Amino acid sequence: MSDDARTLLLAPAVGRTELPEDPALAEILGGDQGDFLEIVSRHPDSSLGWALLAEGALSAESLQGDLSAYAFARTGYHRGLDALRRAGWRGTGPIPWAHEPNRGFLRALWALARAAQRIGETSEYQRCVDFLAEASPEAHAELTALAQADEHARGKRRKRR
Repeated sequence: MSDDARTLLLAPAVGRTELPEDPALAEILGGDQGDFLEIVSRHPDSSLGWALLAEGALSAESLQGDLSAYAFARTGYHRGLDALRRAGWRGTGPIPWAHEPNRGFLRALWALARAAQRIGETSEYQRCVDFLAEASPEAHAELTALAQADEHARGKRRKRR
C-alpha cells in the first residue's frame, strides 16, 4: 500500500464535507442547450454535468434512457466520490445539500438510485437510497419529493393518452 493510501485510510474522519466550487456550474448556467454536451466534455470531473445527463435520460421513459441514465449517473457518482475524498471525506459523515457544490454529487447519487430501480437492480437502488439518506437527509427529502411529483405528473400524462 502506498503512503498516500495509508494516510487517507488512517486519517481521522471529518465532520461535514463541502466540495469546492464546480467549474462547470457557471458554464452550465450561462450556456445554451446546444453547448451542454461540450460543457460536460470540457469538465468530465463535474458530477453535476453527469447528473444532469442522467436526469435527462431518465425523462425519456425508455429502457435505453434508463440504461443511459445508469451509466451517466454512475460516472457522476464516482467522479463525486473522488472529489469528496480529495476534500477530506473518509466514507462517512454529512455531505450537506445546503452547500451548493455538493448538489452535483447528491443528484448523481439519486439519479443512480432511480436508474437502478428502473432496471431492476434492487440492491443498488437500496444502497444508494440509504447512502443519500445518511449523507444528506435534506437532499433525500427534497429529491424524493421531486421524484414523487414527477411520477404523479407522468401518471397524469399516461391517463390522457
